[in-house]
Amino acid sequence: MDSDWMNKPSLFRERVREGKWRKSTNGICPGFVQANLVIIPKEYALDFTIFCYRNPKPCPILEILDAGDPIIKEIAKDADVRTDIPMYRIYRDGELIGEKENILEYWQEDLVTYLIGCSYTFEEALVRGGVPVKNYQNKRDPGVYISSINCRTSGVFSGPMVVTMRPIPANLISRAVQITALFPKAHGAPINIGDPRSIGIYDLNKIDFGEVTEIEEGEVPVFWACGVTPQLVAMHSKLPFMITHKPCHMFVSDLTINELMLTSN
Repeated sequence: MDSDWMNKPSLFRERVREGKWRKSTNGICPGFVQANLVIIPKEYALDFTIFCYRNPKPCPILEILDAGDPIIKEIAKDADVRTDIPMYRIYRDGELIGEKENILEYWQEDLVTYLIGCSYTFEEALVRGGVPVKNYQNKRDPGVYISSINCRTSGVFSGPMVVTMRPIPANLISRAVQITALFPKAHGAPINIGDPRSIGIYDLNKIDFGEVTEIEEGEVPVFWACGVTPQLVAMHSKLPFMITHKPCHMFVSDLTINELMLTSN
């Protein structure tokens, strides 16, 4: 069927590789895990690995590739990180220099790739568990904000934590916490519930990435750590070179949500 590519990761990645999908991956391939991307020179890899372990909420590692190897081994079969993500971002000396449809021209033998958990994974789990997630159900991206929470440093890596916000009905917050806590590899339980000012966010209509989600009566803003954090850390740390995904344009893996939950607990 024509819609099979929206439900089977390998077909979706093929479509991306052919240049037929450059939009957000929110809602794509239900039941499968999506991932953030970070690619850095090998000389910074140890420090960044330590940074991820010190900051497991925003940076839960799903897979690390060997230096110079662009082929994913564990969470997808034979996928290529240079071509299989809808849009990429290129940073030099902490500055965003452009967005690309593939990174073949930028690939080097000293580059190390990290695939990091994504909150799109737990959005589906929340809905399955009876917790409405408006942005997911409306095929929209969540609001993404730069918080005042500082990540733990490692070598050159330092900077603020990025968070996503989803309005949750007050009577379902405990359920939302319980469900997302089952997915530490997809950011886990929330880092803040309620007053956004406590984490340095003073206007929920002023997003840094994503889309604004209105909070209705009876709902409470709930914040989760976000895998866009390394992009802000790269900018803050003035890293000489870094490649990431464009926010909300994720890698879609072959790993199922159920498999991730089993391997995470």
